[in-house]
Amino acid sequence: MFKYLKALCFAMIRGGFGGARTQTGLRFEERVDMSTLFKKLKGYSVQGEKVLFNGKLVAELYKKHGFYKKFLQPKGIEWSDVLSKQLLPDQVIFVVNTNTIYIVEIKFQKVEGSVDEKLQTCDFKKTHYEKLVEPLKLKVEYAYVLNDWFKDKRYNDTLSYVKSGSCYYFFNELPLSFLGLPTK
Repeated sequence: MFKYLKALCFAMIRGGFGGARTQTGLRFEERVDMSTLFKKLKGYSVQGEKVLFNGKLVAELYKKHGFYKKFLQPKGIEWSDVLSKQLLPDQVIFVVNTNTIYIVEIKFQKVEGSVDEKLQTCDFKKTHYEKLVEPLKLKVEYAYVLNDWFKDKRYNDTLSYVKSGSCYYFFNELPLSFLGLPTK
């Protein structure tokens, strides 16, 4: 049975945070900075945007505007030359050895709202991120981390659509194996 990292999260106000260690995935409890999750994994450390495993660079982390300012601009890519509107990702993980960026959107709901419709935009957004990084010859994967709210049968069609758009979703965790990152 897999054990997942319990992460320090914004839910701390309601009393929820943990500290178990794992090597199989990043466990989410509401919204949390991904560097916080990696820092709690055995063998992982984070220095700025750099994610190290046993001292070796394995990934880079970016959020929102940081993806544009710290990742794309230094590589000569201006989003406004490619897209008509800037997309702001919750988290971007650039995995060095696979030359892949993972756009990770974290969607936690407790009541119905606009997130329901946002899930249906994954293929549109993935296509736009692909256009952005095309000159860099990077592969793009787009994934949601969802809470149990989305396990309700009323989301079956939406989740099927997410998969049909070559996107992914996970409940409460993001497996390291999906990201192609080491576990040992």
